[in-house]
Amino acid sequence: MTAQQKLYEGKAKILYTTDDPDILLTYFKDDATAFNAQKRGSIQGKGAVNCAISSHLFRQLEAKGIPTHFIDQPGTNEMRVRTVKILPLEVVVRNIAAGSLCKQTGLALGTPISPPLVEFYYKNDDLGDPLLTRDRLLLMRLATAEQVEQLQSMALRINEILIDFFQHCGITLVDFKLEFGLDAEQKIILADEISPDTCRLWDQSETDPARRVMDKDRFRQDLGEVESAYQRVMQRVLANPVSL
Repeated sequence: MTAQQKLYEGKAKILYTTDDPDILLTYFKDDATAFNAQKRGSIQGKGAVNCAISSHLFRQLEAKGIPTHFIDQPGTNEMRVRTVKILPLEVVVRNIAAGSLCKQTGLALGTPISPPLVEFYYKNDDLGDPLLTRDRLLLMRLATAEQVEQLQSMALRINEILIDFFQHCGITLVDFKLEFGLDAEQKIILADEISPDTCRLWDQSETDPARRVMDKDRFRQDLGEVESAYQRVMQRVLANPVSL
Protein backbone atom coordinates (compact mmCIF):
# COMPACT_ATOMS: atom_id res chain seq x y z
CA MET A 1 0.00 0.00 0.00
CA THR A 2 1.57 3.28 -1.13
CA ALA A 3 0.81 6.98 -0.81
CA GLN A 4 -1.35 8.41 -3.57
CA GLN A 5 -2.52 11.99 -3.05
CA LYS A 6 -1.55 14.57 -0.45
CA LEU A 7 -4.59 15.11 1.73
CA TYR A 8 -3.20 17.55 4.29
CA GLU A 9 0.11 19.05 5.34
CA GLY A 10 0.59 20.32 8.86
CA LYS A 11 3.53 21.70 10.81
CA ALA A 12 5.09 18.31 11.52
CA LYS A 13 3.35 15.75 9.30
CA ILE A 14 1.87 15.14 5.86
CA LEU A 15 -1.20 12.95 5.35
CA TYR A 16 -1.63 10.98 2.13
CA THR A 17 -4.52 8.94 0.84
CA THR A 18 -3.95 5.28 -0.04
CA ASP A 19 -5.75 2.77 -2.22
CA ASP A 20 -7.92 1.99 0.82
CA PRO A 21 -10.24 4.90 1.77
CA ASP A 22 -10.22 3.74 5.40
CA ILE A 23 -6.42 3.99 5.68
CA LEU A 24 -4.12 7.01 5.45
CA LEU A 25 -0.34 7.26 5.32
CA THR A 26 1.30 9.76 7.67
CA TYR A 27 4.76 11.10 6.80
CA PHE A 28 6.68 12.63 9.74
CA LYS A 29 8.74 15.70 8.76
CA ASP A 30 11.94 17.13 10.25
CA ASP A 31 10.36 20.59 10.35
CA ALA A 32 10.04 22.18 13.79
CA THR A 33 7.80 25.03 14.89
CA ALA A 34 7.08 26.76 18.19
CA PHE A 35 4.95 29.58 19.57
CA ASN A 36 2.12 28.96 17.08
CA ALA A 37 4.63 28.69 14.21
CA GLN A 38 6.23 32.07 14.96
CA LYS A 39 9.51 30.22 15.38
CA ARG A 40 10.47 27.80 12.61
CA GLY A 41 13.40 25.51 12.03
CA SER A 42 14.43 21.95 11.38
CA ILE A 43 15.62 19.17 13.69
CA GLN A 44 17.70 16.64 11.79
CA GLY A 45 16.20 13.16 11.98
CA LYS A 46 13.19 14.35 14.00
CA GLY A 47 10.64 12.78 11.68
CA ALA A 48 12.09 9.29 11.95
CA VAL A 49 12.57 9.60 15.72
CA ASN A 50 9.03 10.84 16.37
CA CYS A 51 7.56 8.19 14.10
CA ALA A 52 9.41 5.42 15.95
CA ILE A 53 8.49 6.77 19.39
CA SER A 54 4.85 7.33 18.48
CA SER A 55 4.51 3.89 16.92
CA HIS A 56 5.93 2.22 20.03
CA LEU A 57 3.76 4.23 22.42
CA PHE A 58 0.62 3.61 20.36
CA ARG A 59 1.35 -0.12 20.55
CA GLN A 60 1.77 0.19 24.31
CA LEU A 61 -1.52 2.06 24.68
CA GLU A 62 -3.36 -0.43 22.44
CA ALA A 63 -2.01 -3.25 24.62
CA LYS A 64 -3.54 -1.49 27.63
CA GLY A 65 -6.96 -1.13 25.98
CA ILE A 66 -6.74 2.40 24.54
CA PRO A 67 -8.16 2.51 20.97
CA THR A 68 -5.89 4.43 18.57
CA HIS A 69 -5.67 5.17 14.87
CA PHE A 70 -2.32 3.36 14.60
CA ILE A 71 -2.01 0.40 12.22
CA ASP A 72 1.71 -0.09 11.56
CA GLN A 73 4.97 1.59 10.59
CA PRO A 74 5.83 0.64 6.99
CA GLY A 75 8.76 3.04 6.68
CA THR A 76 11.23 5.01 8.77
CA ASN A 77 9.17 8.20 8.61
CA GLU A 78 5.85 6.57 7.75
CA MET A 79 2.89 5.42 9.81
CA ARG A 80 -0.28 3.84 8.46
CA VAL A 81 -3.33 5.03 10.36
CA ARG A 82 -7.09 4.57 10.30
CA THR A 83 -9.06 7.39 8.74
CA VAL A 84 -10.73 9.49 11.43
CA LYS A 85 -12.51 12.81 11.70
CA ILE A 86 -10.26 14.82 14.02
CA LEU A 87 -12.04 16.67 16.81
CA PRO A 88 -10.94 20.35 16.76
CA LEU A 89 -9.55 20.09 20.28
CA GLU A 90 -6.15 19.67 21.88
CA VAL A 91 -6.42 17.81 25.18
CA VAL A 92 -3.52 18.68 27.50
CA VAL A 93 -2.70 16.69 30.63
CA ARG A 94 -0.40 18.29 33.21
CA ASN A 95 1.42 16.45 36.00
CA ILE A 96 3.97 19.16 36.79
CA ALA A 97 3.68 22.92 36.24
CA ALA A 98 5.58 24.13 33.18
CA GLY A 99 5.19 26.29 30.08
CA SER A 100 2.04 28.34 29.64
CA LEU A 101 0.57 27.15 32.94
CA CYS A 102 3.39 28.87 34.83
CA LYS A 103 3.05 32.06 32.76
CA GLN A 104 -0.73 32.23 33.19
CA THR A 105 -0.98 31.28 36.88
CA GLY A 106 2.34 32.24 38.48
CA LEU A 107 2.94 28.66 39.61
CA ALA A 108 6.64 27.89 39.92
CA LEU A 109 8.23 25.65 37.32
CA GLY A 110 8.28 22.09 38.66
CA THR A 111 5.30 22.43 41.01
CA PRO A 112 3.64 18.99 41.28
CA ILE A 113 0.00 18.86 40.16
CA SER A 114 -2.21 16.35 41.96
CA PRO A 115 -4.61 15.22 40.73
CA PRO A 116 -3.44 15.77 37.14
CA LEU A 117 -4.96 18.74 35.34
CA VAL A 118 -6.83 18.17 32.06
CA GLU A 119 -7.29 21.19 29.79
CA PHE A 120 -9.00 21.71 26.43
CA TYR A 121 -7.66 24.03 23.72
CA TYR A 122 -9.39 25.03 20.48
CA LYS A 123 -7.36 23.88 17.45
CA ASN A 124 -7.38 27.15 15.54
CA ASP A 125 -4.11 28.78 14.47
CA ASP A 126 -5.80 32.08 13.62
CA LEU A 127 -7.02 32.39 17.22
CA GLY A 128 -3.78 31.07 18.71
CA ASP A 129 -5.24 27.76 19.95
CA PRO A 130 -7.01 29.35 22.96
CA LEU A 131 -7.71 27.60 26.25
CA LEU A 132 -11.42 26.81 26.57
CA THR A 133 -13.70 26.38 29.53
CA ARG A 134 -16.06 23.40 29.36
CA ASP A 135 -19.03 25.73 28.85
CA ARG A 136 -17.35 27.56 25.98
CA LEU A 137 -16.46 24.23 24.39
CA LEU A 138 -20.11 23.15 24.55
CA LEU A 139 -21.32 26.57 23.38
CA MET A 140 -19.12 26.26 20.28
CA ARG A 141 -20.37 22.69 19.73
CA LEU A 142 -16.85 21.37 19.39
CA ALA A 143 -17.93 18.22 21.24
CA THR A 144 -20.94 16.96 23.16
CA ALA A 145 -21.07 16.82 26.95
CA GLU A 146 -20.75 13.04 26.77
CA GLN A 147 -17.72 13.32 24.49
CA VAL A 148 -16.05 15.81 26.83
CA GLU A 149 -16.43 13.39 29.73
CA GLN A 150 -15.06 10.56 27.60
CA LEU A 151 -12.10 12.65 26.42
CA GLN A 152 -11.20 13.56 29.99
CA SER A 153 -11.51 9.96 31.16
CA MET A 154 -9.40 8.64 28.27
CA ALA A 155 -6.78 11.35 28.76
CA LEU A 156 -6.37 10.49 32.43
CA ARG A 157 -6.10 6.77 31.68
CA ILE A 158 -3.49 7.45 28.97
CA ASN A 159 -1.62 9.58 31.49
CA GLU A 160 -1.48 6.69 33.98
CA ILE A 161 -0.13 4.33 31.33
CA LEU A 162 2.46 6.77 30.02
CA ILE A 163 3.68 7.83 33.47
CA ASP A 164 4.37 4.19 34.29
CA PHE A 165 6.01 3.51 30.93
CA PHE A 166 8.27 6.58 31.04
CA GLN A 167 9.18 5.81 34.65
CA HIS A 168 10.75 2.58 33.38
CA CYS A 169 12.67 4.73 30.88
CA GLY A 170 14.07 6.98 33.60
CA ILE A 171 11.96 9.86 32.27
CA THR A 172 9.45 12.10 34.07
CA LEU A 173 6.29 12.89 32.08
CA VAL A 174 5.71 16.56 32.87
CA ASP A 175 2.78 17.24 30.53
CA PHE A 176 1.60 16.31 27.05
CA LYS A 177 -0.91 17.08 24.29
CA LEU A 178 -3.34 14.59 22.80
CA GLU A 179 -5.63 14.72 19.80
CA PHE A 180 -8.61 12.47 19.21
CA GLY A 181 -10.82 11.58 16.26
CA LEU A 182 -14.08 9.85 15.45
CA ASP A 183 -13.84 6.58 13.53
CA ALA A 184 -16.37 5.24 11.03
CA GLU A 185 -18.62 4.14 13.89
CA GLN A 186 -18.37 7.57 15.57
CA LYS A 187 -16.28 6.17 18.40
CA ILE A 188 -13.57 8.34 19.93
CA ILE A 189 -10.04 7.03 19.34
CA LEU A 190 -6.60 8.47 20.00
CA ALA A 191 -4.92 10.03 16.94
CA ASP A 192 -2.02 12.30 15.93
CA GLU A 193 1.27 11.42 17.70
CA ILE A 194 2.96 11.10 21.10
CA SER A 195 6.56 12.25 20.93
CA PRO A 196 9.06 14.82 22.26
CA ASP A 197 7.20 17.30 20.05
CA THR A 198 3.98 16.82 22.03
CA CYS A 199 5.29 15.94 25.50
CA ARG A 200 7.48 17.61 28.10
CA LEU A 201 9.96 14.97 29.23
CA TRP A 202 12.61 15.37 31.93
CA ASP A 203 15.63 13.11 32.36
CA GLN A 204 15.49 11.71 35.89
CA SER A 205 19.28 11.30 35.96
CA GLU A 206 19.81 15.07 35.54
CA THR A 207 19.22 17.71 38.20
CA ASP A 208 20.19 20.77 36.16
CA PRO A 209 16.95 22.40 34.88
CA ALA A 210 18.36 22.91 31.37
CA ARG A 211 20.19 19.60 30.96
CA ARG A 212 17.21 17.51 32.07
CA VAL A 213 14.99 18.72 29.20
CA MET A 214 14.51 16.00 26.55
CA ASP A 215 11.75 17.54 24.41
CA LYS A 216 10.90 20.42 22.09
CA ASP A 217 11.59 22.94 24.86
CA ARG A 218 15.24 22.54 23.82
CA PHE A 219 14.21 24.06 20.47
CA ARG A 220 11.79 26.61 21.96
CA GLN A 221 14.36 27.89 24.47
CA ASP A 222 17.48 27.55 22.29
CA LEU A 223 19.05 25.08 24.74
CA GLY A 224 20.98 23.26 22.00
CA GLU A 225 21.58 19.51 21.58
CA VAL A 226 18.02 19.05 20.35
CA GLU A 227 18.77 16.11 18.06
CA SER A 228 20.68 14.17 20.72
CA ALA A 229 17.90 14.70 23.28
CA TYR A 230 15.31 13.28 20.87
CA GLN A 231 17.61 10.36 20.10
CA ARG A 232 18.00 9.57 23.82
CA VAL A 233 14.24 9.49 24.26
CA MET A 234 13.87 7.11 21.32
CA GLN A 235 16.62 4.80 22.59
CA ARG A 236 15.04 4.55 26.03
CA VAL A 237 11.50 4.12 24.69
CA LEU A 238 12.43 1.38 22.23
CA ALA A 239 14.50 -0.40 24.91
CA ASN A 240 11.30 -0.96 26.92
CA PRO A 241 9.09 -3.59 25.26
CA VAL A 242 5.32 -3.28 24.95
CA SER A 243 3.70 -4.92 27.98
CA LEU A 244 0.18 -5.96 28.86
